[in-house]
Amino acid sequence: MSSIHSEPDTIEERNSGVCPVVEAIEQIGSQWRLVVLHDLHGDDEKRFNELERSTGASSRTLSRVLDDLEEAELVNRRVEDKPIATYYSLTDKSRELCPVFEELESWADSWLDMAADD
Repeated sequence: MSSIHSEPDTIEERNSGVCPVVEAIEQIGSQWRLVVLHDLHGDDEKRFNELERSTGASSRTLSRVLDDLEEAELVNRRVEDKPIATYYSLTDKSRELCPVFEELESWADSWLDMAADD
């Protein structure tokens, strides 16, 4: 007797459960998510316009990314009434990524410069 085995349709389905790193990258791994998280890394909080300038993201992209990060509990949103302003900061969950960013920067400094020299 042969059993019917359906193959996973997507890369995510094929890799699900394989490694916690894959799951972590799915949470933070888009280009703009990483840019925003890294940009907030050194600050207590930033206003939307400050993030727009410092990341180079369009307001539409930044708004979508911040919503995604807030939903994933990686960014806090604080709204002030007078003057009207929205502030964003890292959550405790995302602050634990700061050493990861520092290690990636160190790795990039060591190895990406080397690749350019080859």
